[in-house]
Amino acid sequence: MGVKPLRIDLNADLGEGGPQDEALLTLVTSANIACGGHAGDRQSMLATVKLAKAHHVKVGAHPSYPDRANFGRLSIAIEAEPLFNSLLQQINALKAVCDELGVDLHHVKPHGALYNDAAQDPALGRILIRVIETINPTLKLMILAGSPLVMQARRAGLEVIEEAFADRGYLADGRLAPRSQPGALIEDAQKVLEQVSSIVEEQKVTAVTGESVSCHATSLCLHGDTPKALEFARAIRASLDH
Repeated sequence: MGVKPLRIDLNADLGEGGPQDEALLTLVTSANIACGGHAGDRQSMLATVKLAKAHHVKVGAHPSYPDRANFGRLSIAIEAEPLFNSLLQQINALKAVCDELGVDLHHVKPHGALYNDAAQDPALGRILIRVIETINPTLKLMILAGSPLVMQARRAGLEVIEEAFADRGYLADGRLAPRSQPGALIEDAQKVLEQVSSIVEEQKVTAVTGESVSCHATSLCLHGDTPKALEFARAIRASLDH
């Protein structure tokens, strides 16, 4: 009899220079690997994809606005074609590593400010969709559950992975609370587990202002670059295994 699957896919953003990647890859089921826009280079991609392969973890590309100075966390003014070309180059860089190691590239999840912007902005969504169509239309797009980009991508024929966050606070409209806002980062293990349970069992989250927000997610993200990432990952994995 095989290993019982988790009740929801558990993913982490990796290959960003964090010290816990190897340990996290024993706990997650999907990895979003930085491919040069905000962090990462060929060496880090090779190392992370090798580890993902060894632990049978699905590999996704984690492209960003080309802004390493700000770790891709600021919205930047960039024309459509330069952004398209940057994203194409980033994802293809990881795909080349995957091809070299005999690993299927499974999905694309934008990083940071691009993730939040594209989830709401149809013009940015179209750029992401066009990049995926250019590289491989069967690549799945991982994006914020319930956001406008979910329907936009599905209308374009893409398969979408709707994502929720174990360790981030939400606004009442379903967007992630800005990192500058109180409650945006959940730093208590018990509160993380309560949010995970709410997402998995009830398909909802409680906003930082107290409202109940619908959240029909098929993947759950844990940020790999936070100090308690490993502690949280172990606790979440244990809760999902039962």
